[in-house]
Amino acid sequence: MSAIVVCASRSHGNTRKIAEVMAEVLDARVVSPAEVEAPELASYDVVGFGSGVYAMRLDAELRKLVDSLPAGEGRHAFVFATSGAPELPWWGYTREVRIALESRRYRIAGTFTCRGWDTWGPLGCVGGINRGRPNAVDLRDAERFAAELRDRHMTEPRTTASQRRTAS
Repeated sequence: MSAIVVCASRSHGNTRKIAEVMAEVLDARVVSPAEVEAPELASYDVVGFGSGVYAMRLDAELRKLVDSLPAGEGRHAFVFATSGAPELPWWGYTREVRIALESRRYRIAGTFTCRGWDTWGPLGCVGGINRGRPNAVDLRDAERFAAELRDRHMTEPRTTASQRRTAS
């Protein structure tokens, strides 16, 4: 099965590091939202969407790309993020993109988040927070996440809605 990882990484390359580790495991290429058109993503069986967190949301260009996707019938997607601050239990940084993907009939294969070096706003005056993140443990966790995703979802044959109706 084929995979691609769409990654928006603006500040320190935190999210790009995670994307590259995942892409290596999935034998996928990493592209920015500006480097790919929504219809092209329909040709992949698994699509990863990742971003740093900016004001508690994923990157605007990544969200715009997701909002323009054609129906993903039978395709898997995963969402990942790096952030300076911990996620709020009732919100979740990947929530908005997951909901948008599900509305386009993508099956969410999983989500991954980890901390990243953050020097936004006043944090920059003190050298930021989470310096050195993502670290070796974070990268190993991302690699493990991608391997589990590959083993669970990339070996399944893709079925269309008509095939599922015929099978039932």
